[in-house]
Amino acid sequence: MAALAEFLSLLEQNRAGRGGVAVSVCSAHPFVLRAAFRAARRHDTFALVEATSNQVDQYGGYTGMRPEDFVQLVRAAADEEGFAWERVLLGGDHLGPNRWRDRPAAEAMDEAKALVACYVRAGFRKIHLDASFVCAGDPTPLTDEIVAARCADLAEVAEAASGDASLVYVVGTEVPTPGGAVAETGLHVSTPEEVERTLAVFRETFHRRGLDAAWGRVVGLVVQPGVEFGDGVVHDFQPVPALGSTILRHPGIAFEAHSTDYQSAPNLARLVADHFFILKVGPWLTFALREALFLLELIERELRPFLPSRFRDTLVHAMKADPRYWDRYYTGTRDDVDFKIAFSYSDRARYYMGRPEVQAAVDRLLANLSPRVPDALVSQYLPAEYFAVRAGALDPAPRELLIERVCDVLERYLQAGALAPARQRRAG
Repeated sequence: MAALAEFLSLLEQNRAGRGGVAVSVCSAHPFVLRAAFRAARRHDTFALVEATSNQVDQYGGYTGMRPEDFVQLVRAAADEEGFAWERVLLGGDHLGPNRWRDRPAAEAMDEAKALVACYVRAGFRKIHLDASFVCAGDPTPLTDEIVAARCADLAEVAEAASGDASLVYVVGTEVPTPGGAVAETGLHVSTPEEVERTLAVFRETFHRRGLDAAWGRVVGLVVQPGVEFGDGVVHDFQPVPALGSTILRHPGIAFEAHSTDYQSAPNLARLVADHFFILKVGPWLTFALREALFLLELIERELRPFLPSRFRDTLVHAMKADPRYWDRYYTGTRDDVDFKIAFSYSDRARYYMGRPEVQAAVDRLLANLSPRVPDALVSQYLPAEYFAVRAGALDPAPRELLIERVCDVLERYLQAGALAPARQRRAG
């Protein structure tokens, strides 16, 4: 079954209270992408990979990639893992005027329209329309009517760019800024009344614009269920049954939850049971990758190679030499900032992993530990992987250990789709 058909089938399964989850992997790191395909293959499911509007755009975004470049990167990772391309669903996250919100709304929306068209033409089929960002000269806060009208503008562009290809849409936005909270403060959990109003305004706006067919392919609503994370805190999900049941009044639509990183396995299962079908995860995946790289460097020190990688020193130097991606997120004393650079849940280090000097350090680290890491050192530093190595289920090559560390995170999400029905039966 093709990815979009699998997605829609699982969505209905979720609405029926029978589990089902779409794990949205938001990362451009090749090792994370390979982990996504490896985990999906183990569970015989599709893989949903998404790019964000600041990460990938028509000018290159912060990764230097346009939508078509991102597609090539994802396809290469799928090929390396032997994962069928037809089972890959590509999504565009927060597609709207975010990158250009310092400009007047008309200019920012022109750029956003071009962005959406580029994504659709490149092969992205799950499109998150997000015009909630306040642009120069806009009233604050934006009304639902303004946001819906701008999203309708974007939907028109997407429909025109799609040709005969099928698209599905997600609307709405979470309350905190994308990618993790800046301040470790309380959250406003969305209410059933807000859900009903948002959907009513969007539905009416799309109808007036002659976009009923597009509205019929809206499959997700982003709300804030009370999950978020900051530098050193995770806001754990607390079920809100009234919110979960509200979405069932709207056929074909489920919730999409952003910033679900670092939630426990039971919390992820509770989200799925409350009809949060699409669970987005990003920083936790690169956080796990960075953890594994630090651990491999400790193993490297035990083996004392002639030319050590100095991975951590290289990463920290790169971040301090160019602080634009973390300085407004990491505050406090010098010691506080140094700790956050290495260990913050926000994982702003992910913005630097593709730097040539950082990648060279990773390559040196992997070369120093090849062809295999001794079992005793796997036990010492990567105990979660040790028995898989002993059983012959995991090759202790350093690259494989890195990918498996990320798979460990994804496993929690994929298991959540299976655990949710059992939890509901117990509750009944």
